[in-house]
Amino acid sequence: MSIDLDLEDTFGDIVRKASKGRAVSAQRLAEAAGISQGRLQSLLADSEKPDDGEARAIARAFGLDGGKLADIARGRWRPPAVDIGAHLDTQINTPHSSNGYFVILKEAKVAALIDPGGNARNIVTTVQRSPVALQYILLTHKHPDHVDALSDVRKAFPQAHVVVHRLDAPAIGPDVRDAIAIVDGDALPFADGEIRLLHTPGHTDGSCCFLFKGALFSGDTLFAGSVGGVFGERFGYEDLLQGIDGKLFALPRDTIVLPGHGPPSTIEGERAHNPFFA
Repeated sequence: MSIDLDLEDTFGDIVRKASKGRAVSAQRLAEAAGISQGRLQSLLADSEKPDDGEARAIARAFGLDGGKLADIARGRWRPPAVDIGAHLDTQINTPHSSNGYFVILKEAKVAALIDPGGNARNIVTTVQRSPVALQYILLTHKHPDHVDALSDVRKAFPQAHVVVHRLDAPAIGPDVRDAIAIVDGDALPFADGEIRLLHTPGHTDGSCCFLFKGALFSGDTLFAGSVGGVFGERFGYEDLLQGIDGKLFALPRDTIVLPGHGPPSTIEGERAHNPFFA
């Protein structure tokens, strides 16, 4: 099975995230890049595309990789189709644009759900049509587009264990009161393997990624060609980048990246093409 989605972030999205993270104003950026503020506003609005020179000049102001940014801006790169495997399923968490994922192991008769957002009926139907027991509900972070179906899903599968980092749990509410307490590096037994948690704060303080047999569910930490916006209170932009570079990019290069928005990628693809990393 492969997933065909547009990149989550445009050139303008990437630059705005870097601008916020580095605390660089539009005026300072225009001056540093040597372009007019009017031209910059058109580029940030994605109403016009930068040429390679403009993209590289803007990238230098933030420490981004100019070549990678230019490739995304000019439409020269998007991740190739990735076969996510027969044991994985996905959905768009309608009415949100976020991705939800299922790991369904029919032989072991167990399943895990990652990020129950949107229409709970779709989620419940997907699990019920397979002869499996939902063992885990894994929450990458606290934002509603990833968790707002949790209450209804828990009612349908009361035996399932909710897993969330303690720093994000209070914002989600009573549905995670009995959640499994996890910390960075913890492993949850699952069929004949394990699901490993990687704490990657920055998008939120409790943002996590989950790794299972070569598939990384990266939430809103890492996207194809971009990273998540920063909304943490205790952790910030540098923490986000360091977590990706130090933990995620240390994984095998063929690890499949299944993000909270946009298409899948691989660790190799992100190391080679994500402009936030030189």
